Order: sequence, then C-alpha cells, then structure tokens
Amino acid sequence: MTKEMIISSNDHETRVAILEDDLVAELFVERERQRGVVGNIYKGRVSKVLPGMQSAFVDIGLERDGFLYVSDVAQDPATMDDADEPGESEANDEAEAPREAPGKGDSRGARGQKAEDRDEPKIEDLLREGQDILIQVVKEPLGTKGARLTCHASLAGRFLVFMPTVDHVGVSRKIESREERSRLRGIVREFREKENFAGGIIIRTAASGRPKEDILSDLEYFNRIWKETRQKMDSLRAPVVVYREQSLVAKLLRDLLTDDYTAIRIDSYQEFQRVQELVERMMPSLSSKVKHYNKHFPIFEEYGVQAELDKALRSKVWLKSGGSIVINQTEALVAVDVNTGRYVGKRTSGRLEDTIVKTNLEAAKEIVRQMRLRDLGGIIVLDFIDMEEKKNRQKVFQAVEQELRRDRAPSKALQVSDFGLIVVTRKRVKQSLERVLTEPCPYCSGSGVIKSSSTICYEILAEVKKLNMDLNGHGVVLRVNPDIARALKEEESGVLRDLQQALGRPLTLRPDAHLHHEQFDLMAVG
Repeated sequence: MTKEMIISSNDHETRVAILEDDLVAELFVERERQRGVVGNIYKGRVSKVLPGMQSAFVDIGLERDGFLYVSDVAQDPATMDDADEPGESEANDEAEAPREAPGKGDSRGARGQKAEDRDEPKIEDLLREGQDILIQVVKEPLGTKGARLTCHASLAGRFLVFMPTVDHVGVSRKIESREERSRLRGIVREFREKENFAGGIIIRTAASGRPKEDILSDLEYFNRIWKETRQKMDSLRAPVVVYREQSLVAKLLRDLLTDDYTAIRIDSYQEFQRVQELVERMMPSLSSKVKHYNKHFPIFEEYGVQAELDKALRSKVWLKSGGSIVINQTEALVAVDVNTGRYVGKRTSGRLEDTIVKTNLEAAKEIVRQMRLRDLGGIIVLDFIDMEEKKNRQKVFQAVEQELRRDRAPSKALQVSDFGLIVVTRKRVKQSLERVLTEPCPYCSGSGVIKSSSTICYEILAEVKKLNMDLNGHGVVLRVNPDIARALKEEESGVLRDLQQALGRPLTLRPDAHLHHEQFDLMAVG
C-alpha cells in the first residue's frame, strides 16, 4: 500500500489528508483559533471533589472544567515491564466500553473499577478544593462534556515516551529481540544516571534498530522540555497552560511517518521548510519525498481531497455499485444504514442474496473508510441489509474486522446475530470532522428537519382564528416565505379561502424571501 500526505496550510488553518492507494483515508483539521488541547499540560485548580463518584472537576482555563478520575491522580501506575506503548491497553479498554458523561450508570467506568480493585486511596484523601495540580488533557471536550484529564502526564517523542510521574524504563512488547531490548534500555539508563534525569521512559517500537544518537535526541528533548515545564509550574498562577502540544503536522510526522510514504506535498513554503527540517531529523531517507506544491490550483482540489471532504459532511454516501450508506450521528452513538439503492444485481446472478452480499461487502469497506475519514467514535451500530445465509453474515462480519485492522484507532467489532447488526466500538479522543467543520442548522436547530409547507399553512389558519377578535375590522397583510405563498395559492388554496372567510375582510398575501420557511407575520392595515 502506497501512502501520501497532502498538507494545506495558511495562517488560520492547517488541513492534512492521508491518501492510501490514491484514496483519502484520514483527514485532520487544526484551526489556530480553535487549536485542540489533547496533550497540553496545565497547572490546574481543583474546583470540586466528588467522593460519591471518586472523581473531581479541575479548572484548567477552558470553557468547562475538566474531569479527573481517582485512578488518574498521580499515584505510581502499575509496573510497565514489557509494556505496550502508552495508550494501547487503556485505549482498548475504552474502545470496549466507551465512557459517557458522569452520572450515567457507573460513572467511574473501567478506570474507577480498576482503582477499587487495587484498593487505591480515595479521591477525598488525594485532592481538596482549591488545590493546584499538574494535569494533562487526554481527551478533547466533546459536546457538553469537559476534557478528560490525568495526572500521569506523558510526552511523546519519535522513539520514546517520557512519563514524569513514573521511575521506570519499559520497552514496547513489539520489540522481540532480547539483545535489542537490552541495548535500548542501556542507552536510556546511562543518560538518566549521567544527567540525573528523573522520570519514566517507555521505548517505542520505532526505536528498534535506531542508532544511539536518535535515542539520545529524544532524551535531551524531554530533559529540556520538562525543566521548562517545572519552572512554569512554580512561577505561574493556575489555571494556565505550562506545556503546549506540538502542531498538527509535527504530531502526524512523528506518529505516522514510515517508508510507505511516497510523497509529502505542502502548499505553504514556510510549512514546507519546517517539514523538511523535521523529516531530515526524524527520517533523513525520506527528505527527498517532501515536495513544495506551488501551483495556483488549490492542492486539496488537485488531489481530489476537497471532493471527499465535501462528501464526508453529508449523511448519504453512494457506493460504486449504486447502493448507499446513510450515517447519522447522535450524542450517544452513530447509526449506519446500508441500502441497495440503485443496485439491482446482474442478470447472470439470478439470486437476490448475491446482490445483497455484494452490496454489504462493498459497504463494509466504505463504512470503515468513512469512520476513519470522519473520525467517528464511541458506539457505532452498522445495520447491513438482511441476509438469510449464516455464512454470508459471517463473511460480511469478517470483512468489517479486516478493514478495522487498517485503522490506527483502537476498535472492536461485535456481531449481534439476532438482529442482523454489527456493533463497533472505536476510541474517540477528539471531535469528529462533522463537529469541527459544521454547526447546527439555524433553520432546523439541529433536528435535521423543518415543518412542511402544509403544516405552516394550517398553523397560519389557527393563528388567524385566534387573533381575529383583536383585528377590529382592519384588513390583513400576511407575510410568508415564497414557498408558503405558493402552497397557499396551489395545493393549499382551500386554506387561503378559509383564511379570508374567517377574517371576513380583505387578505393581502405578500411573499418575502427574507423570512425563514417557518416564519410568518400578520399585520393589520387601514
């Protein structure tokens, strides 16, 4: 599989698309005015301690206070020998049982249960209202929920992860060679002793086979950054940010850059220079793949990204066969419905089941691509077209599982055979593309529908009858949206007659394009 990274950047916004075999697989948007907060470290102030929920709210200077579970307060985490890279096991726990707002069921969730199982101290023994604490954001504020916080801060580098609340050196399980694990541990321990560097280090999979200089580069970076962070913590008043996560492009290069990438294309020359420097430091062999795009035609349109971005904001996605999927996001879950649409199968097939299976298999691939593209998370319910044969249902389920393996976000799929559904849980750490790029419709107030023309006509009739006594024999001007004026003259002409009869006096109908579809004005004249 070949990959490309397309970067469109200006002073206000940075957009990045990941292309896999020329298809847009992932989209990232960062706006300078609305920059994400995941990874940021704050000097926060405890605003409320909730003993009954074993959690606390912390003021970090955002619109809503962040939420902190007892197990995320700075106690030494469990030993991390032969560790997964940070976030893997936690992410899988969260993908299996996504946590919603406090107060729904067992608000402590998986972490709270683990805390109880280990007999950890109670939240009221660890924190008090008004206390200043060092805190890191691990999950963006979503909807009405505040940010998820932890006292177990971590800073990710290219090859290492630094965890200041831990005194331990761990190695990713994916590095299997005993000699390599020992070599990497030795480099880290030597640096820690030489520089009197406190804090834990986890050696990432990407460190395997890297020269000593690369590992030391990450360690020196952590040492410098953490000294600066501690100085800010001691000198600044809460709430305040003491460490800001790297830019979107820097994070993506750090986490995603591999030899699979055939090109990194950037339309901003300033960003191009920054990326060149980063790639030269991280993976010099790929520095020749960094290209400056200097055409006048927008880069996202040149590489077909804009069209995919526009599609990702619509609920309906057409499949190549003529079938379709419909994606509906709610506060609690995402529902995806599969339809055959215009696809009726081939004459040679002769079986409806074959047509349905083909559509479902095509939909399975597109659904996972849309999950990645739109960054859908939490509980995702997939309603495929009903299939009679069990082997076909299994075939579709396996197709979903296979596509999910290409997804970087931890996820799990569960087949609900009694209802013909597949339920996917996918870790959500930031707002979906729809939430970032759109806002509620001012017409429908987020409901997705507006009242029909007939409904508005009947409401006008009821309102006129109610106000008739107050008109004192005056004539009436009725201002309505042009669509409603047309309906009153055509399919609802009977309503117009009833209006005039109810008034017993002249009625002037005046279309006004500035009026919302559901708005109307009654004015007495003369």
